[in-house]
Amino acid sequence: MNIYFTEVKEKERKIFKKYFPQAKFSEKELNKLKKEELEEIEIACVFIYSKINKELIDKMKNLKAIVTRSAGYNHIDREYCKKKGIKVYNVPDYGDETVAEFTLLLIFSVLRKMKKIMHEMWFSRNINHEELEGEDLQGKTVGIIGTGRIGSKVIKLLSSFDVKILAYDVYQKEDLIEKYNVKYVDLEELIKNSDVVTLHVPLLPSTRHLINKKNIKKFKRGVYIINTSRGEVVENEALLYGLNEGILSGAALDVIESEHILIDDQDIFKEHSYKNALINHMLLKYDNVIITPHIAYNTSQALMRIIEKSAEHIKKILKKEPIDKRYNVA
Repeated sequence: MNIYFTEVKEKERKIFKKYFPQAKFSEKELNKLKKEELEEIEIACVFIYSKINKELIDKMKNLKAIVTRSAGYNHIDREYCKKKGIKVYNVPDYGDETVAEFTLLLIFSVLRKMKKIMHEMWFSRNINHEELEGEDLQGKTVGIIGTGRIGSKVIKLLSSFDVKILAYDVYQKEDLIEKYNVKYVDLEELIKNSDVVTLHVPLLPSTRHLINKKNIKKFKRGVYIINTSRGEVVENEALLYGLNEGILSGAALDVIESEHILIDDQDIFKEHSYKNALINHMLLKYDNVIITPHIAYNTSQALMRIIEKSAEHIKKILKKEPIDKRYNVA
């Protein structure tokens, strides 16, 4: 089978090449390949910036399977893949600890005004300790939205600190209640009572703009928002409103709505991107907003787990062996 790896860096390419010496590689997104390249692909191994929609799928006439090197899969039109008989596999469990640790890094960074501290040290050296006064995590109420694999790991890490933990999820986990004294509440109660709110939900129709212009007004004044899930879970306009109205004391975001605009300015010219492009660039200028480039997953250990699991999927596809259903998303 013709295997094509896209969005592949040199380190990844060398490892995948050992497993699949006949495969082809590109640093570009799948949707930026030439027509003749697309037509020969039978197995596509992609990352999150390859936007695989109906139009692109129709160009890949020989496509049989997609392996995405990520936990999320909202960049793939799964329903159309199902209709075409194209299998889609992900890697959901490569970085639970990795992303959870980064979440705590963001919490501490925004509480202690790390962005402003680093800016002052780098550009002025005129240190005003009063302006750089931060906040302790101890004694705060932390709201966890989503207690799946990553949310549960965040709770485990937070258990080392003297904090109260509220949680919101469709499915409650008794072990979190018993072991870490987690209190499950509805979303409105969580946002009204939390000093820090951190999001760990997948992007679904039900979670898109879960935090929005309407409910941002109900948040406890002075709250900090942390997002390491998917950008579209939090509406950009709600963030801007919350910051300007003093509802939010700060935000730390590894993901942000229309985040690809910050990476590829050409996307600004696509439909519906103008407003988010403007808001994204405005948010970058706030001292109390930390934005990182969707990098919470990015450790050498996590990347190796992604590579190994993706390679395992492809090997099983080639051998026509069954793949565990928890990795099969279409």
